[in-house]
Amino acid sequence: MTATAPARAGDHLRLENQICFSLHAASRAFGGVYRVVLKDLGLTYPQYLVMLVLWEHGALPVKKIGEHLRLDSGTLSPLLKRLEATGLVRRERSADDERSVTVHLTDAGTALHEKALQIPRRISAATGLGLDEINDLRTRVDRLTAALTAADLDDGPPCG
Repeated sequence: MTATAPARAGDHLRLENQICFSLHAASRAFGGVYRVVLKDLGLTYPQYLVMLVLWEHGALPVKKIGEHLRLDSGTLSPLLKRLEATGLVRRERSADDERSVTVHLTDAGTALHEKALQIPRRISAATGLGLDEINDLRTRVDRLTAALTAADLDDGPPCG
């Protein structure tokens, strides 16, 4: 039976011990895999996320899409303009409120859904994880995200 070595002062500041860096590295690795997998669809990863929301919910105001993706309209608007330029979505101002723009899938955008059905399987295979492991990991990351979103760091002790 082996005892674990006691942590040395400062070990908690090593890069390899940072959960944020592990998540950052995983996100970058996912980005690389998605770049390859989405190439056939002609989509970037952020565009793919928009399409996922529209395939799931149908036409939505830009504000609602932003809420689903946790993106502000300044980030979302150029994305939607590019999707519109490729003929996958159509943006339409509300007759009731000119400030509100609703995004609709075009026929081409709807048809792309069928082609996208293979994406989750390819991503899952790339992870090397089983379905149960992926679901467990997603649940844990979602719980982490919720906790970090709710964290009130203004009341914590000062650093230094």
